[in-house]
Amino acid sequence: MVRMYKKKIVIGTRASILAVAQAEFVKKILQEKNPDLEIELKKIITSGDKDQRTNWGDTSLKSLFVKEIERELLDGGVDIAVHSMKDMPIISPEGLINGCFPQREDNRDVLVSNGNLSLDELPKGAKVGTSSLRRKMSILNLRPDLEVVPIRGNIHTRLRKLKEGYCDAIVLAAAGLKRVGMDGEASQYFETDEIVPAPAQGILCIQCREGDKVILNELKKIDDENTRLICLAEREFSRIFDGGCHTPMGCSAEIKEDSIELKGMYYSGDRLYFGNSTGSLEYPEKVAQDLAGIIRRKIDE
Repeated sequence: MVRMYKKKIVIGTRASILAVAQAEFVKKILQEKNPDLEIELKKIITSGDKDQRTNWGDTSLKSLFVKEIERELLDGGVDIAVHSMKDMPIISPEGLINGCFPQREDNRDVLVSNGNLSLDELPKGAKVGTSSLRRKMSILNLRPDLEVVPIRGNIHTRLRKLKEGYCDAIVLAAAGLKRVGMDGEASQYFETDEIVPAPAQGILCIQCREGDKVILNELKKIDDENTRLICLAEREFSRIFDGGCHTPMGCSAEIKEDSIELKGMYYSGDRLYFGNSTGSLEYPEKVAQDLAGIIRRKIDE
């Protein structure tokens, strides 16, 4: 008989401020459901963390930020691993699964600017920092007179570069700012119709071993079904368009009563193409497939 409780869980995480904040959030909500549960965070330095020169916008290299953590998980050194879902490959390594979907954080993008200016208030020719092609094309769609410049590093590094005058504003994920307690830095929140977010932005990936029923029993206590359905739809849209930092596409799903609504954006040639699709909660992936078809037809017109 499987013992369906556990006294201690070890969470594997990268050592960055945001990664630790995400792991602390998961620790908090797990202990709210089971106050007797002891939880330890194990910080793991990944290959991606060690290499400060490679352009990590290349999605084919994203695994270098997680492979050491996944190895610890497979070897039993940690019980679960916490990642940002938008950075994860579509298919998990053999033996690992996404054990649950905690409730999503705000999936919008935000502007942080010197002088607390909104995008409309920035002077002509102002420099906006982002290394995301999705954000770059969206910003230029709203303000073609601005200059978009590349900026790399974690949240704190980007904020420091902003304050040092490298650029006049930067675009970040609201979820990251909120999780590190710095959402007060935001000058403007972009609605999802203004800048369509990255697929699964604001969703956490909680990896565990596929057959670990004890851990899965704990994780199901913090699972949010709506977030699960939203993630399935958005990740399918990303899969279809091979989404990543260097793929100019975005989408945002929302549950409305007994249906799921998905809006999406894709950049092709010199145009942004937008679309919307609605479908049954039973088939979130089909909603994404329908939306992809709508956008592809617009491109072919």
